[in-house]
Amino acid sequence: MLCVDEKSQIQALDRTQPLLPLRPGMPARQTYAYQRNGTTTLFAALSMLDGQVIGDGMPRHRHQEFIRFLKRIDADTPIHLDLHLIVDHYGTPKHPRVKSWLKRHPRFYLHCTPTSRAWLNRAERWFREITQKRWRRGSFKNVATLVATITEYIENHNQHPQVFVWSASVERMMTKISKCKEALGTPH
Repeated sequence: MLCVDEKSQIQALDRTQPLLPLRPGMPARQTYAYQRNGTTTLFAALSMLDGQVIGDGMPRHRHQEFIRFLKRIDADTPIHLDLHLIVDHYGTPKHPRVKSWLKRHPRFYLHCTPTSRAWLNRAERWFREITQKRWRRGSFKNVATLVATITEYIENHNQHPQVFVWSASVERMMTKISKCKEALGTPH
């Protein structure tokens, strides 16, 4: 089972001034002036079994790139396994060419999360981690440098992956969902 998602419009920003280091009593500082050097889209598939990530930076965010990423998943996973992909309600998996590709590859099963349940997708949490650890304070002279940083992060992550374990009970989560639905006035 893989949580599959995409993070689009990741900007290769080059800071106009170098990052100022930590000093006693002074936090690290950075300038907010930057130069934009292009964007990339990161497609990622997070394994729920072992925490490994299959990822790829691509220039755009369309069905063609999604099919290319599905081919990457197909090549990077043992052929004898069925692949259950948890995806959000983004339009790409619904595209006719994606549906056609999936019909020709019967080991792929897509499961869409409900629109209001994006938090179920563990890839979102992984995107937050890579953003905080690699992009937020980074400086990238071009998209190739950004993609190389993404690739390096994925390789390092996969050396010591961690499986996400829910700390809340199902009952507690369902109670919160019910309260939220009641507050919004939606049926159970």
